[in-house]
Amino acid sequence: MSSKLRVESLRIPAARLGPDNPLPPLRPLERPTGEPCVHESVPEEARRYLGYGGDAGILPYGIQDDYDRNRTLRDLRVAVLENEILRATFYLDYGGRLYSLIHKPTDRELLCANPVFQPANLAVRNAWLSGGVEWNVSIPGHGPFTCSPLFAASTRTEAGDPVLRFYEYERIRGIPFQFDCCLPAKSPWLFVTVRIINPHDATTPMYWWSNIGVLEAEEVRVLAPADAAYHSDYANGMMRIGLPLHQGRDMSRPTMSPNSADVFFDIPEGRRAWVTALDGQGRGLIQTSTRRLRGRKLFVWGMNAGGRRWQEFLSDADHPYIEIQAGLAQTQGQCLPMPPNAVWTWIEAYGFMEADPEAVHGADWDAAHGDVEARLDDALPRGRLDEELRRAERDLDRPADELLRRGSGWGALERRRHERARTTWRLPPAFDFDDASLGDEQAPWLGLLETGEFPCRAFVQEPGAWMVDPAWREMLETAVATGRSDHWLAWLHLGVMRYDAGDGDGAREAWEKSLGHERSGWALRNLAVMARHEKDRQRAADLWLEASRLLPQLRPLAIECATALLEAERHEEIVRLYESRPPDVARDQRLRYLKACADYELGRLDAVETFLRREVKMPDIREGEVSLSDLWFAVQEKRLAAAENTPVDDEIRRRVREECPPPAHIDFRMSATEGS
Repeated sequence: MSSKLRVESLRIPAARLGPDNPLPPLRPLERPTGEPCVHESVPEEARRYLGYGGDAGILPYGIQDDYDRNRTLRDLRVAVLENEILRATFYLDYGGRLYSLIHKPTDRELLCANPVFQPANLAVRNAWLSGGVEWNVSIPGHGPFTCSPLFAASTRTEAGDPVLRFYEYERIRGIPFQFDCCLPAKSPWLFVTVRIINPHDATTPMYWWSNIGVLEAEEVRVLAPADAAYHSDYANGMMRIGLPLHQGRDMSRPTMSPNSADVFFDIPEGRRAWVTALDGQGRGLIQTSTRRLRGRKLFVWGMNAGGRRWQEFLSDADHPYIEIQAGLAQTQGQCLPMPPNAVWTWIEAYGFMEADPEAVHGADWDAAHGDVEARLDDALPRGRLDEELRRAERDLDRPADELLRRGSGWGALERRRHERARTTWRLPPAFDFDDASLGDEQAPWLGLLETGEFPCRAFVQEPGAWMVDPAWREMLETAVATGRSDHWLAWLHLGVMRYDAGDGDGAREAWEKSLGHERSGWALRNLAVMARHEKDRQRAADLWLEASRLLPQLRPLAIECATALLEAERHEEIVRLYESRPPDVARDQRLRYLKACADYELGRLDAVETFLRREVKMPDIREGEVSLSDLWFAVQEKRLAAAENTPVDDEIRRRVREECPPPAHIDFRMSATEGS
């Protein structure tokens, strides 16, 4: 058969993913550098750019926290590329994720194809999916689009093979990006050609990591062409270690790691970069690329109880996974400076590797990765991959045959802004941000652009999508200063823009002016966040209480309010807040957890333990969060201390951790020392 591209449905158990949280994710004015803790063993060259670009924040995006764990059969739209050897399936609605890659001659799934669709709180915007290959751009972490659609289109190569194209406009850096996926006829390789453009006259930090989920198994070994790595276990910072052995453990064997850990392979400059995960027969997925994509990584959840719980939480009990990853920099604590008006391209290749199992699993590390590299060089010589990139670059701007999925309207809005200002926006024709993509989110900003007025709406309505770009802030400043948009909503948005830019006094002034027009819960909430950032916990709690009285139906506001009351040690008020919420809000598991924290402080230990043992199903527990197990330990400490008529001390805490382990369903500790 020749290569084919088709669109179809994938029916799997899927949880609900609702609309964005309407509250702006405001970051503190005093911002950490984001530089991770590093051991003296990490050389200066590897420290370069650590923390650079890590303080970007999430705005203008909203948080995606409206999901549950009630999975029902749903039809998800996918695009399938297929030839005689491989079948690649991509999600059309969730970041272009490569869901599945099947090697047809062996009928083998090369990826961890998650059998369920289950969002969880691991991405920069909260919601994240495990499995497959995720494409992360712009800022460190699981990126803005992991649970959002991109533009998707079909086109063809010069040779006539189908291409699945994804592209979007990323709003934090203000950059367009694109990746074209091609499976040529009879090719054993899926090629993914990536292009990122910096359209600005200034250098911008840039990030890219392709996160590749593959199945975890005892016999699996992860190999890369490196004799050292940068290791982080989330507790002791990052250190340089030798490979494969470190402290008596073979770091290339994921099931030997007791805790969650990152292993960034220190591939020598100029050496061909690749990473693979091979089973006991020496078979599995291999990923390689051209030179631009230098970094390679292994991530493991670890074999402790918390790591096992995370595996089940993200999928089900039968699909434990690890990640092998590829990125622009050596580690994920780094962005790289992208020069003004630069265009970066590279090509990634995904395919089946079959190596000598005795060499792969032998004691000689050099022989293990050397055997794989020799076979890779035979199957896909480095020069051929370079040629493939040059060919693909010629096809990057071939016009689309069909638009399969529209992304957001923000690229079209930015194009309209440049057209109106008669400024040049240096975008190739592949980035077809058409007017049809403009929707309700862009409508008020388009009105501001075309009329100089920001339209108002009733203050009980949600305030709409946020914007923090300086060019749009200047337009809104002019609109309010001239009186053309002197209303509560314009001042609310302007305050968000000012606060994100670090202008705290200007933000406070804007939100107070918004309140002068309409006493809305939206402006009160923002002032509450500001008070919290200023460590004024009582004022923050007061403001949140008033905001929540005005917007009682807003679930995320109730959660924020209860959190503020807990920080202010106003426990009875948390209970009253919880009891006064509408039923659909009171059912929220995060809010119920906060009420359980208040119950603990009020001495209602039976209610807390009942909640932890039987009731809690908190869908948005954060990676690294140990709040549930900590609450469990606190209850058991109080019980033991009361039984022995002694205060809670270090000895009581030690005994509780040894004698009273938390129920498995609430144990999300990523290492044995967490919560100690």
